[in-house]
Amino acid sequence: MFGIVPAAGRGSRIQPLGFSKELLPVGSRLDGQTERPCAVSEYLVRRMVRNGVDRICFIIGSGKSDILEYYAAGYGDAAAIFVAQPSPVGLCDAIFRAAPLVTPDETVLIGLPDTIWFPEDGFCRLADDRLSFLMFPVDRPELFDAVVLDGNGRVEQIQVKQADAATNWVWGAFKMPGRVFHQLAALWRQRDGVDEYFGTLVNAYLAGGGEAYGVKAGTAYVDVGTFNGYRTALRLLESNDAIDDGPLPTFASQDRSPMPTVPGEGA
Repeated sequence: MFGIVPAAGRGSRIQPLGFSKELLPVGSRLDGQTERPCAVSEYLVRRMVRNGVDRICFIIGSGKSDILEYYAAGYGDAAAIFVAQPSPVGLCDAIFRAAPLVTPDETVLIGLPDTIWFPEDGFCRLADDRLSFLMFPVDRPELFDAVVLDGNGRVEQIQVKQADAATNWVWGAFKMPGRVFHQLAALWRQRDGVDEYFGTLVNAYLAGGGEAYGVKAGTAYVDVGTFNGYRTALRLLESNDAIDDGPLPTFASQDRSPMPTVPGEGA
């Protein structure tokens, strides 16, 4: 399995920083018997590895060499690969930079490295043989990509940051076969790369006869790339300090999406 982590963004919402936003320390983890800070991107990487990913491709830009240094040795049993995105011009441009490394018969997992979501096994809830979105309920869907489903769980439309979103369920991560990944990459090129957002590309894919599915398995989704999200994360991590002394971090969500304490993850 192949994981793609788009990490070339400037992180302007939480600047100035002396390091990449994907390395913001949020919670902690145990390294043997030593407690160490946990970078926010580790939450996504760990979830990918849990689903069986053995290669993780980080898409990085200029000024992001600290991500290369942090993950150069890989993560767990997964090897790390690094691909450059010269300019941060959107999610589609970022993820399709990895296309030469993806084989048609492998499964591709994609998520955002400045977010934390639950359940931990969310990727495992998605089918390997189709484009499928892991969906989460939020209070303000207009800030995200809302996913409209039919009665059978098929995606009818993705409403990209739409003020009057028809649903409060948004995507937070997705999975697909390599062949579908290459179909989407070809469609994006055919459309002259006009799609900055993945949602608009998926809408074009659906209009052309493609299929996608949504799975409402998410319980909480937090954007840690804002000051409010980061402060909320730290505050709630402190309140959960005594719950679990295990190796995985506990996280509680922002105001927009209530999340219970999750046993097995401790700050």
